[in-house]
Amino acid sequence: MNPTDGLPMPQRIGAIITIALGITMAVLDGTIANVALPSIATDLNTSAGASIWIVNGYQLVITMTLLSLSSLGEIIGYRRVYKVGLILFSGMSLCCALSDSLLTLTVARILQGFGAAALMSVNTALLRLIYPKSKLGRGMGINALVVAISAAAGPTVAALILSLASWPWLFAINVPLGIVAFTLAVKYLPANDTKGNRRFDGVSGVLNALTFGLFFIALTSFAQGENLTFVAIECIATLLIGTVFVRRQLSNPFPLLPIDLLRIPIFSLSICTSICSFCAQMLAMVSIPFYFQRTLGLSETETGFLLTPWPLATMITAPIAGRLIEKVHAGILGAIGLAVFSIGLFSLALLPTAPSYFEVAIRMAICGAGFGLFQSPNNHTIVSSAPRNRSGGASGMLGTARLVGQTSGTALVALMFNLFTTNGTHICLVTGGVLAVIAAIISGLRYKA
Repeated sequence: MNPTDGLPMPQRIGAIITIALGITMAVLDGTIANVALPSIATDLNTSAGASIWIVNGYQLVITMTLLSLSSLGEIIGYRRVYKVGLILFSGMSLCCALSDSLLTLTVARILQGFGAAALMSVNTALLRLIYPKSKLGRGMGINALVVAISAAAGPTVAALILSLASWPWLFAINVPLGIVAFTLAVKYLPANDTKGNRRFDGVSGVLNALTFGLFFIALTSFAQGENLTFVAIECIATLLIGTVFVRRQLSNPFPLLPIDLLRIPIFSLSICTSICSFCAQMLAMVSIPFYFQRTLGLSETETGFLLTPWPLATMITAPIAGRLIEKVHAGILGAIGLAVFSIGLFSLALLPTAPSYFEVAIRMAICGAGFGLFQSPNNHTIVSSAPRNRSGGASGMLGTARLVGQTSGTALVALMFNLFTTNGTHICLVTGGVLAVIAAIISGLRYKA
């Protein structure tokens, strides 16, 4: 079988299910613990502030290691990295469920983050091997759908599990799912041509981790209003280490940070579009629940219900966009989706004082529909514009762009809430709308790139 032609049926179906299971677990676990943090802190006899590291440690490790694991996938094989990621993620999920202290739970979550990073780093590179080139857009549509729904459904899934069981089951449920995914991976995932004579650049891996880690620590510190002297020191350290990191990549024929891919105009434009759009998404998704519960006085159940139209609309439009890529230029399709997304965000910012469920739901659906219409074409462009032997780097950059946007958006929410105590959500939504407009303009520029 020639991997450039994709997998034959039904092997393709098995491989798609494997990818979907892995990425669902990895993305879902980024938000699923948020709902249970108060009860976890109580059970483990720790403070609310200290318990935040259960979430932050997981996200930070993914961001710090994603590009390194993408590079490793090109050297030893995407399938191997994915299978190791499944084993580590599932094993550490069991350790999380059995944890009896904040220290053991935090360490298990950090190691679980390494597993999640392995899954995220190569999933789109594997899609390029699974699908024939003519149908890659459909695969990207399904992948975008899975990621969007997993990210948005975290609180709802957590609430459902917690209504039936205690918090350790939030992690224990990953174990049987991981076993199923690993069994399917062994049977269905394709192999890729590896570079046995190429060695992993460990120094670049360390510099990459320090650069991204310090950047997000500085961003979070500033958003939380911490001492500006310390924030300035963190920023300077980020710039110094980041400069050394980038200079090392410029002289490397196989850079960890794929600067060679960023020289491709349509690739770099797509990365910028992704960062802006995911930042806008998080500005909305993190701030809106506060508006629903603190301003409108809605319950957690009502909040979950009103958030649902967003992923539902994405569920409908993402696969449609995946098919439209075959007929409509991705830059134009993405620009249209982002324009619709911005309309949804601005309309949420202009909600009446006492909105009805329908008035909220229709605006959330507009946001989800626009985001779904944009994400599939953008992911397709990022992966397909890179040479096939650089699919790992493209996959890593796609995931890194998403994480940079999401983490920046979350930090901006904290900053807006600290600066605008009475109308923080309104400012977040307007800012998100502006970012979506900027992303739409950048996406449109890809038409001639």
